[in-house]
Amino acid sequence: MERPGEAHGWKFTRKAEHNAGTLTAGCMAGMIFAVLFGVCVILVRSGVGGTADRSGAWLAEGRGQVEVALALLPFAGIFFLWFIAVSRQRLGRYEDRFISTLVLGSGLLFLGMVFAAAALGAAILTAYSDSAAFAGSETEVYVELAFAQLFGVYALRMAAVFLICQATAWLRHGLMPKWLALPTYVVALVLLFVVGVQAWAFLIFPVWVFLVSAYLLAVTRGGGADEAGDPEAEAPDA
Repeated sequence: MERPGEAHGWKFTRKAEHNAGTLTAGCMAGMIFAVLFGVCVILVRSGVGGTADRSGAWLAEGRGQVEVALALLPFAGIFFLWFIAVSRQRLGRYEDRFISTLVLGSGLLFLGMVFAAAALGAAILTAYSDSAAFAGSETEVYVELAFAQLFGVYALRMAAVFLICQATAWLRHGLMPKWLALPTYVVALVLLFVVGVQAWAFLIFPVWVFLVSAYLLAVTRGGGADEAGDPEAEAPDA
């Protein structure tokens, strides 16, 4: 004979398993985003070269690398959307509407600006394929500068806001260890003030995403639903 609460307990277990599976997939998506985005940054930086050169010579020498980066970037964006969902899932029953809105908004703004920059890059490549004289023209320089501003300034500033909101929520509710939450503020400051000066500092954001995703994946697989940020991680009623 079924005891009272047994069916409810089974439903609770199934829901916890589902949430853990969602978190596991999301953490893996975050790691994949970090790898893809890091590869894209390296390809673009190595293909375009120094920002001081406005002759458009990179279109002849590094065009192939940039094309590969632009082809990979949409997939990186898809995986980042999943990572945003995991970030909100991590808050669970502690979700704060103010923080959650900032996390979602800054994440989507970051992604939108990255895609806008990618569209500008693709436009440069398309125009150059139609006419080699486009390289070094005023239009090419203008679009290239717009690409650099969107990707290297505004997008990563939004990434910094994303990190600050994450770290604040983690510390407020004790959702992540301090050794991971506190350095997040440092990473955010680097994105706010250093990235525009040191181009390779772009890589600090995907490295952060990879570390956080790897930690959450380890916690999800080795810990309980509550540690993984399950919003319903409470004992079932008897």
